[in-house]
Amino acid sequence: MDMAAKKVLMLHGYAQNATVFSKRMGALRKACGKDIDFVFVDAPHVLTPADLAEAFRSSSEDSSLDDLGAPEAATETDPAMAPRGWWKVDAARTKTIGLEDSILLLRDYLVKDHYEGIFGFSQGAAMAALIAALLEKPEVFPPFLADGKPPHPPLTFCIAAAGFRPKSPLCDSIFLPSYSTPTLHILGKTDVIVVEERSKTLLDVSSNKRVEYHEGGHFVPSKANWRNFLKAYMKDALGDVPSPSQTAGSQPASGAATPVTPAL
Repeated sequence: MDMAAKKVLMLHGYAQNATVFSKRMGALRKACGKDIDFVFVDAPHVLTPADLAEAFRSSSEDSSLDDLGAPEAATETDPAMAPRGWWKVDAARTKTIGLEDSILLLRDYLVKDHYEGIFGFSQGAAMAALIAALLEKPEVFPPFLADGKPPHPPLTFCIAAAGFRPKSPLCDSIFLPSYSTPTLHILGKTDVIVVEERSKTLLDVSSNKRVEYHEGGHFVPSKANWRNFLKAYMKDALGDVPSPSQTAGSQPASGAATPVTPAL
């Protein structure tokens, strides 16, 4: 049995950053202990109030950050807390501005180490699926290659929480007709930021998928049954891991109707 920690790339949501996402994943990190080595990455693009307003058709930066569950991300204080994105979006969501920079940033991580999987939330989930798919056919974006070779073998798993399929010519060339990396899709039943219809655009191109729903909104579920499920999944993504909804009854602390952690 390989006892070495499995490395997992962690990609935060739009307007979050690695620091915020790491704090939000604190309960999961603690549950996984030394079994999983979480590597949280800052997206390369710092978002301005104008970027946020464009993305949310909102004149209020604060409400946009609150909606995303990242009110602590701020542009005027600690640079480490600035809101970031894997690409910048237009209101019509037809462009992925700056996506290439993020692909090359993650290539530099992948080429240096071995990663078991990739785990993303919201825009980070879309980015995670994109990288998983690109590793299956890296030649479609030649700059992703390292010395003419793939930077990393295809991943064992991808976890996409509140994910969606981004639309652009480059994304289409990577995702279509489908990708086959085993992917766990986590959807919130009351998510109003990434609604189910939008999440299904990613499900449609994921040929080896598992879908699990949680009762909440736009966040990564962190109750005990979900922590235990995610830990088991990351340790053995191809195994027969029971659904978190099936194990809820065995977790006394998880019976509350609402999450005790802030929405993410």
